[in-house]
Amino acid sequence: MNICIFGDSIVWGACDYEKGGWVEHLKSYLMKHKEDVDVYNLGVSGNNSQDLLKRFDAELNARKSETADMIIIAIGINDSQYIKTRENPRVSLKEYEGNMTLLLEKAQKITNRVVVVGLTRVDESKVMPIPWDSTKYYDNAVIQKYDDVLKTVCQNEEVPFVSMSNVLININLEDGLHPNPNGHEKMYKRIFEEIKPLLD
Repeated sequence: MNICIFGDSIVWGACDYEKGGWVEHLKSYLMKHKEDVDVYNLGVSGNNSQDLLKRFDAELNARKSETADMIIIAIGINDSQYIKTRENPRVSLKEYEGNMTLLLEKAQKITNRVVVVGLTRVDESKVMPIPWDSTKYYDNAVIQKYDDVLKTVCQNEEVPFVSMSNVLININLEDGLHPNPNGHEKMYKRIFEEIKPLLD
């Protein structure tokens, strides 16, 4: 079984200094309990849905995974990021909706086991603005709008949607945006619960 997991820095495992993120939790479990399972972590820090669309086909081709058995997509929080004002998002809601629809259509041509992970929340006291760039902001009201759009796209495309809206609280966020080790573990448990029936 080939499992390709696409996303941003949270997929990549940022700020989990102990186990490398929720994808690594999943990989470790499957290596212990399943035979012949390859888990590819295709998270790239800073990516939004536009970035993922540009690399999606190439990533699969590079791993000879044109016939991937499962594709998990977790992208969107960077789309919701805005520059100085809410009227200046990195990716508009309409563009995000279109990008996600196209991504899911591409994924479903490869496998019928496609899963989407919803957007996590942030600690606004630390990310309005973010410490490493005073012009960029995340806020939960905006994130919720993108998450709602994502859920609707999943419903339209009949793809399972794993909500993250109530999984993390502020103490689970290392820098206000990225989960700490406990946060990644909570994400893993929630995601694994949803995808377990698809692993057989």
